[in-house]
This record gives sequence, C-alpha cells and structure tokens, in this order.
Amino acid sequence: MSTTNPVYIITGGAGFIGANLVARLQRDEPEARLYVVDDFSTGSYANIVEACNRHNAGPFRGTIMPDSITDLNWQPAIMGLAPKAVFHLAAITDTLVLDEKKMISVNTEPFIDIIDACAESDIPLVYASSAATYGTPPQAAQETPFPIEAAGNPMNVYGFSKWLMDVETTRVFETSLIDAGKLPHVVGLRYFNVFGPGETRKGKMASMVYNLTQQMLSGNNPKIFEHGQHQRDQVHVDDVVSCTLAAAKSTAKPGIYNLGSGSITTFNDIVDAINDALGTSMPPDYIPMPEQMVNSYQHYTCADMSETKSGLGWEPAMVPAEAIRQYAAQLAQDFQKATASHA
Repeated sequence: MSTTNPVYIITGGAGFIGANLVARLQRDEPEARLYVVDDFSTGSYANIVEACNRHNAGPFRGTIMPDSITDLNWQPAIMGLAPKAVFHLAAITDTLVLDEKKMISVNTEPFIDIIDACAESDIPLVYASSAATYGTPPQAAQETPFPIEAAGNPMNVYGFSKWLMDVETTRVFETSLIDAGKLPHVVGLRYFNVFGPGETRKGKMASMVYNLTQQMLSGNNPKIFEHGQHQRDQVHVDDVVSCTLAAAKSTAKPGIYNLGSGSITTFNDIVDAINDALGTSMPPDYIPMPEQMVNSYQHYTCADMSETKSGLGWEPAMVPAEAIRQYAAQLAQDFQKATASHA
C-alpha cells in the first residue's frame, strides 16, 4: 500500500489508554490513517467514540481490524501498510488472571512477531510494558523511586508476561547491534497506575481513583486497605498518551523507560482529593487486605523518571492530587447527568 498520508497501527485501540491515544492521533494528525487492531474482548467501540468527543477530534475516521493480535501475520501486515509507527497496547491487563499459559500466550508470544517485523522494516514501535515488572524491589522498602534496572522480579504472571516483552526487546537490541551496529526504534514504556477519562468500562480493573469516586458518589464511605498508607505512583492518562506519542518521535532514544508521575500518592491522599472535589468529608472505611493478595501486592511504587526525561525529552505535566480532583469533579458531573436522565 502506498500513500502520502501517514499511517499508524494501534493495537488495543478500543481500550482505555488505546482509545485516548487514537483520539489524540486523529486530532493532532487529521490527515493520518489509523488502523485499530482490537478483538473487543475488553475494549469497546464506545471508548473510541467518547475519546474522540473528549479530545475534539471529530468522529472516528479510521479502520477497525477486529482481530486478535495472536491471529495476525505481522510481517506482511506491517510491510503492506508501511506505518509511520506501531503502538502496541493490546494485552490481558487483568492482574488477577491466574492462567499462566493464557497470559503469556496473549501478552508475550505475539509481541515477538511484532517487534521482529518492526525492526526488520525499520518501523518505530512503542509498546506498553508495566510497573508490575518490578514486583517489590529493594527501593520499595527504602521508599525511593524505581530505576529501570530494578525490574525483573514480578509478583504475578501479568508482570512476568510484561517482563518477557522487555527481555525480548533487549534481545532485539543486542542482535541489531551485532548485525547492523545500531538500535531499532523500539521503546517500551512501563506504565504505572494510570487513571482518567475513558476507564468506565474497565470494571474491577478501573483505577482506585475511579472506583473510590463511584463509591462516594453513591453515598458510601470509600473502602481502602488499612490504614490507607499504601503509596502508589498515580499518573493521568493524558500524560501517558503524551509520553507514548513522544516515544515515537525521531528524537526518541530507543530503550525501556518508566512512565509515571515520579511522585507518590497514598490511598488516604486519594480519598482527601476526592472529598475536595465533591465538597464532602467522607472518612474511609479501612478493610483488611485479602490474604491471597498480601504476597503479590505492590505496597509502594514510584517511577524514577530521570531516564525518561533524558531519553525521550518528556516529563509529566500533571500533578496527581490536582489531576485526581479534576477527574473526580468530572465524574461527579457525569453521575449527576446520568441520575437526572433516569429520574
């Protein structure tokens, strides 16, 4: 296929982050042709429609390929479409899935074909890795940011599947240096705790910010693990999309990077920010963590963003507490509209 207009392939483009990415691409490059690969096992067309409206991108004008990433033959697909970049976000993202064969078959195996095809065709590839690749490194006990090299001891099979993607990236880099003397344009982004507009259909896997806000809007005290001191790196989806786009630019240095806010927010902080947004003073109900979660739960996460700034020329623009307040206020407006429409 030959075209003068840029082409982008976005896997998982009907999901939470993917739909926001699709909308930003269409808004910022209206002449581009977007190919969304998504089997809609967890995503929805409505995510794309709503994201395009939210970003003032106009009605979606791209092409939907309702395929599983495991079913596509990536080499001819990439050669035929000749994309300007491939954004690979499709994955099983439910961290509670315990089927190890399924998780690795979906998250890791197709990635090998995708990265090989992009490297051979000299097509930029940006993919979603995860903070779950870190597990609980020594920095967690020290309560210091996680450097890239601290990853490799994930605590669940989801994190392990993402770690295998990073391992594959390292393999491709090493092979390329030997064969061609330069690195292919591959960037892995370890997403930390992402929240923001577009996650309504994620259900139990929606962010804590979203779920706590919904609880409070329904008149219930927010339930958090006792005693609310768990610390997480919360990052707004708009920052995530911005960094993901920056990673595809020609100025980006190939590599694996953290994508977070670079700061910590406790569960109590989240509740305080939501109360500020809603004009309420609802105290949290502290609940014990289920025993099966204790050994696989990351009680502390924080992204060391220094390499992201130097390698991608990007740093977060949004302060988590303020972003949480804005998001909770928007959720409250949506809740009020929905309540009024059913009255």
